[in-house]
Amino acid sequence: MGMTQVPLAETASGYRHEAFLYSGTAEFRTGTMPFIRRAIDAGDPILVVVSKAKIDLLRRELQADAERVHFADMADVGDNPARIIAAWRAFVQAYAGAAQLWGIGEPIYPERSPTEMAECHLHEALLNVAFDASTPFWLLCPYDLEALAADIIDEAQRTHPFVAGDGERRQCGTFQPIDIADPFARPVPRRPADAAHMSFETGGLRRVRAFVAEQAERAGLEQEPAAAMVLAVNEIATNSLRHGGGQGELRVWKDERSVVCEVSDQGHITAPLAGRLPPVLSAGDGGGLWLANQLCDLVQIYSSPDGTAIRVYQDL
Repeated sequence: MGMTQVPLAETASGYRHEAFLYSGTAEFRTGTMPFIRRAIDAGDPILVVVSKAKIDLLRRELQADAERVHFADMADVGDNPARIIAAWRAFVQAYAGAAQLWGIGEPIYPERSPTEMAECHLHEALLNVAFDASTPFWLLCPYDLEALAADIIDEAQRTHPFVAGDGERRQCGTFQPIDIADPFARPVPRRPADAAHMSFETGGLRRVRAFVAEQAERAGLEQEPAAAMVLAVNEIATNSLRHGGGQGELRVWKDERSVVCEVSDQGHITAPLAGRLPPVLSAGDGGGLWLANQLCDLVQIYSSPDGTAIRVYQDL
């Protein structure tokens, strides 16, 4: 695979983003426990964001030492994968000045839909630019070889500079850094031919809100997620008017599990962490995508010099 072995005793010496390839629960335990113990023995902060079942497993293994580990359920933190980087940033900022920080995060698991999986891969790629290289943070991302398809494992080796498994830690020769000048340049999946459609321009946001509310109700979306979707689309459409040429297109449809709204315009989003970090109020901008990610089950950005399409999903 074009990998070079790295000694097990190597320290992170800055930010290290590593995929951990394991097979089944036993290997998960034997692969993560030395990592956690190393943090505990050094008195370093560690945050573990995995499933509730795995949290319970690790707590039983650690016994009293479990109190020295921060745990969070990935179903709460990263149901929408675009929320995860903010959680890691908050952890790192909370312990600014620490000699070493440690993290374990497993955003990719078999229950994810293909759409969610695509966003998880993008999240993993963006993690490589989410922290300064000098940040003393070692982040381990487990991938279950027994439960995940081969193409998902291949992608993990493209989005992680390092790979661990079989008792070895190796640099990954198949790692492909994301293009930070064009992080969302990917083909827009086909829209249904019968998607409800409207155009909007300055002064038309009331029509946008009414249109989304009507389509969400028609699709059977419950009142609270429907209201959240209306607010999210309003924020994204506002961005279209400000930065996307003063006009945009809105499409709404229903797939097997969600109501989907797509806002497209002539803008170009180049900030790799757009929508993934809380907005800085003094900057006066950037809050719309962040809010959409907090309100909706999934948000997808497709953007290139030819234009931008943003899709928001609410599960039925």
